[in-house]
Amino acid sequence: QVQLEESGGGLVQPGGSLRLSCAASGLSFSFYAMGWYRQAPGKQRELVATITRGSSTDYADSVKGRFTISRDNAKNTVYLQMNSLKPEDTAVYYCNAREFTLNYWGKGTLVTVSS
Repeated sequence: QVQLEESGGGLVQPGGSLRLSCAASGLSFSFYAMGWYRQAPGKQRELVATITRGSSTDYADSVKGRFTISRDNAKNTVYLQMNSLKPEDTAVYYCNAREFTLNYWGKGTLVTVSS
């Protein structure tokens, strides 16, 4: 059974930082492209960042230069380092694992950026 468990969310002030983690189990992690998505209240889920099997990365324009995605295949974990956080980054952040037609989601972790 595939499980993706996000952690690291919480309340942070504007300009602050958080690091999200997603621990994967039940899959051959190194074969999967991994991603972070987010969904703000009243909005559709959107892509934040992705990292391929070969560790190539891609980011939404809104987070470029502030967020960094990385992976540790030995720990079956993907990370999202978020710096210079803004109120508009407030959302539930979801971890995604994808390989060809296989697509898995975590349950999400809430990030709230507010003073």
